[in-house]
Amino acid sequence: MSGLRVVPAWRHGQERLYVCLTDGRNVAWYDREAARVNLLSEDRRADVLHALGPFLTGPVTVGPPPVPTPAELARLTLHPDDDLAPNRPGEALVIALDRDPGPAHRLRPDPRRRRLAAEQAVGTALDRLESGGWRTLHSVPLPGGDRIHHLVIGPAGLFCVRTLSAHRQRVRVDGPMVVVGRREPRPLLRRVRADADRASHALTAEVRAVLAVVGAAALDAPAPPRDVRVLRDTDLAGLARLGGVLKPADVEALHAMARDRHTWLRM
Repeated sequence: MSGLRVVPAWRHGQERLYVCLTDGRNVAWYDREAARVNLLSEDRRADVLHALGPFLTGPVTVGPPPVPTPAELARLTLHPDDDLAPNRPGEALVIALDRDPGPAHRLRPDPRRRRLAAEQAVGTALDRLESGGWRTLHSVPLPGGDRIHHLVIGPAGLFCVRTLSAHRQRVRVDGPMVVVGRREPRPLLRRVRADADRASHALTAEVRAVLAVVGAAALDAPAPPRDVRVLRDTDLAGLARLGGVLKPADVEALHAMARDRHTWLRM
């Protein structure tokens, strides 16, 4: 008996099979897409291949792991407290609601909860792009207490996405002004552009602005602005159909930079 076990895991939307010792330490992993078995110990080659035997789907390359890319090295050296990648959609609102849930006797729902639900819906839609080579960060903190709701990086470029909760109300976009239901018009598109500009400055790359409208009964944009995409959350998958701009290595490098909290503190 080799004492090895095979444990499946997911990384960037792709399945990997890790070969582990009984104490949980990895000795190898099988990357199906690359058809490669990466060995951490050459002495275990025969045992690893025996353990993986039922899972191998064809000829494979067997050898030590490839040299890490600069993006992978940056990720490996990043302190967990400075890594923004684990942030959940609406992370800042989740924390605020935990600290101050508000009175339990409210006659109307706390508006923060609707905003949170909207950010979670947009976050879910953007996270689904991962299988197509996209990377998403949520609730990116900025100096001064501001934050970027979502930053998505993929083959079509970088997009700064701000969420707008409409909840069965009519939304009209007219120039920089956005009207939700009977509320007063707000120059929301200026805020969306400002977020994208700050992200462009921090990452030294072009970042395009997107306003994602969630739950609207109707969305009217008679003259859509050229520099801001106004989309329903159900239409965000269309970003993946835009023309390719970035190579996979560029996507990973920009994601490694963006997930580092210090990138945004230098602004």
